[in-house]
Amino acid sequence: GTPLGNILARVQPRPGARFVVFHCADPQEEDGTHPYYESIDFDDAYHPQTILAYELNDQPLPIPNGAPIRLRVERQLGYKHAKYVERIELVESFAHIAGGKGGYWEDEGYQWYAGI
Repeated sequence: GTPLGNILARVQPRPGARFVVFHCADPQEEDGTHPYYESIDFDDAYHPQTILAYELNDQPLPIPNGAPIRLRVERQLGYKHAKYVERIELVESFAHIAGGKGGYWEDEGYQWYAGI
């Protein structure tokens, strides 16, 4: 994979951006609604252990493991490790995204920060 911080350094986030939101290809309902999304703050985004994984054991990342791209946030619990990432958005707040709490599971009542 590649460190997420390296990618963010290249895109040069706007000064107001505070969070990185990962929009994923896997819908949570059979009718395609409630697409999965997750977010992290810039502290975790720039941490050297936070990567966007695209390979596993020197092979392209398999679909069951989250292909084509999977977020790995080693300082947080597993539900923060978004699979099937199709779009990354830098935002000031979560107000306009789904339930407004920063992630699919957070909208269901989980804590936003899932540090270990």
